[in-house]
Amino acid sequence: MATTNDIKNGTVLNLDGQLWNIIEFQHVKPGKGGAFVRTKMRNVLSGKVVDKTFNAGLKIETATVDRRDYQYLYQDGEDFVFMDTQDYDQITVPGSVVGDAVNFMLENLNVNIALHEGTPLYIELPASVILEITYTEPGLQGDRSSAGTKGATLETGYEIQVPLFVEQGTKVKVDTRDGSYLGRVS
Repeated sequence: MATTNDIKNGTVLNLDGQLWNIIEFQHVKPGKGGAFVRTKMRNVLSGKVVDKTFNAGLKIETATVDRRDYQYLYQDGEDFVFMDTQDYDQITVPGSVVGDAVNFMLENLNVNIALHEGTPLYIELPASVILEITYTEPGLQGDRSSAGTKGATLETGYEIQVPLFVEQGTKVKVDTRDGSYLGRVS
């Protein structure tokens, strides 16, 4: 058990049997009345974001979440197999937990997996990954970076928007949070 005074970004709370990850928090001491803690929390399983206010000093139940480094090995049907980089143990993560991360994962990619009592909760990818474009329409002579964008398919099968001058076979840096093009990689 902890109190609301112990809340920090990244803390995972167990509220009514559900796990909530603290995204933002603010301790507030108004001139009149008691202090309180205003939080923005994300449900670990559903991804739903809610605002919740706690009275200062209130006892809350924190959940122990173990974040460990894993290496993505391969896909096995709907599941994904990862290897712990410390002790080489393998775990199988359901596709529902992996979610949209599959759009940016190639074999041997190092990721961070959050576990609660041995159950994988979510996967944290690096901020950006380097992927090759497997298909895009050819650019035209005179296309410049400010002229617009076109669709391109990455080697994972995910489609992103790239500048007109980017060609098939080019390695590009992609933001894993929103799938945006960050630049070419030589």
